[in-house]
Amino acid sequence: MLYYLVVALYLLVCVLLLLVVLMQQGRGGDMASAFGGGSSQTAFGARAGATLLTKMTTVCAVLFMVGALVLAILAQRGPGSLVSGTPAPPAAQKPATPAAPAGTIPAPPSTPAPAPATPPQAPAGTPAAPQPSK
Repeated sequence: MLYYLVVALYLLVCVLLLLVVLMQQGRGGDMASAFGGGSSQTAFGARAGATLLTKMTTVCAVLFMVGALVLAILAQRGPGSLVSGTPAPPAAQKPATPAAPAGTIPAPPSTPAPAPATPPQAPAGTPAAPQPSK
């Protein structure tokens, strides 16, 4: 979570640094003033804007470097785990039957024998029930 927060702040600083650098007036403004672009390029006035933009550039550059170092340190540690501080679960009890050796196929579970298809015979000495006619 901390890593993603730092990445988001780092991206914001990168965009701000890009915008601040692009807003600054170039040092060679002589050619621009020759074609009528003179002092109209500054948004904050002639001298005060340069000082403000210079300070903003310095702050953004320092934040950019510090952010790169922080991200490198966080990436060096590796990903964190949510379960790193919890104790291990208790060991499961061993089954009653021994495990089959590796490479063998276990036998299918035994099924009860099917019932005989013929009806049970009456004991000797009892009258036989009449068979239905077909």
